[in-house]
Amino acid sequence: MAAAAAAAAATEQQSSNGPVKKSMREKAVERRNVNKEHNSNFKAGYIPIDEDRLHKTGLRGRKGNLAICVIILLFILAVINLLITLVIWAVIRIGPNGCDSMEFHESGLLRFKQVSDMGVIRPLYKSTVGGRRNENLVITGNNQPIVFQQGTTKLSVEKNKTSITSDIGMQFFDPRTQNVLFSTDYENHEFQLPSGVKSLNVQKASTERITSNATSDLNIKVDGRAIVRGNEGVFIMGKTIEFHMGGNVELKAENSIILNGSVMVSPTRMPSSSSGDASGSGDWVRYKLCMCADGTLFKVQVTGHNMGCQVADNPCGNTH
Repeated sequence: MAAAAAAAAATEQQSSNGPVKKSMREKAVERRNVNKEHNSNFKAGYIPIDEDRLHKTGLRGRKGNLAICVIILLFILAVINLLITLVIWAVIRIGPNGCDSMEFHESGLLRFKQVSDMGVIRPLYKSTVGGRRNENLVITGNNQPIVFQQGTTKLSVEKNKTSITSDIGMQFFDPRTQNVLFSTDYENHEFQLPSGVKSLNVQKASTERITSNATSDLNIKVDGRAIVRGNEGVFIMGKTIEFHMGGNVELKAENSIILNGSVMVSPTRMPSSSSGDASGSGDWVRYKLCMCADGTLFKVQVTGHNMGCQVADNPCGNTH
């Protein structure tokens, strides 16, 4: 102890005069002793604490459930994206060289190069459909009509008929010559059949007038019943007007019926009042059609054979 105290005092005395320089051997011995002490001390820096009070890391409780839901949602979106990609690849047939069935052009043109199966097409900007110059454009509907519609204008091509409906009117023109072939704007254009078309077959037509040119006849033919109706009257004018009917002729008017010109009636299909004894039967009521000199028509009830039109209450006066 005394020796150690003397050595310490000597060291302090030397250190007061300046730093003490140790030799290499003294430094190595000191380092070895420090390492041995540290290696033998297993409780160095150990602090006993309660593990339940430690801060736990990771997703636990509601955060963990929310993370699982997000992962499942991302997985479902990835599967849907994969299915859409497969469908696009199978339908459009996208390959290393682009689409196999269509072409996209800078002008906005979409060209189909193969037979395409589609339902409803809605163009966003211009609704123009066309084909190649030297090839036909074939559009086929499988048991369904083909409908072209833009706004209120609709063109429907069905198996037995083709119909065009529009609330704002329509116009057909030749794209090469820009000549108007047909237009519903009757104030600026008059409807005429295109060149080479001799007849027009319609079930119902509503128009102000129907005329033919000066060198041809206007023929209206029907297989069943023909009805001509005018809201402000019906006027039929021509050099010669002929009606050929296989059934009855019925003329109705609110005020009067006027026949101007030479009127001839062929009685070959009219029933005769002098045939048999039908006029004397109480089950039959017959009338005779009579006409005045000014073209006024009136009827007279037939009460006997060879009865004329000279009756007291006729509208012609003394002229028959």
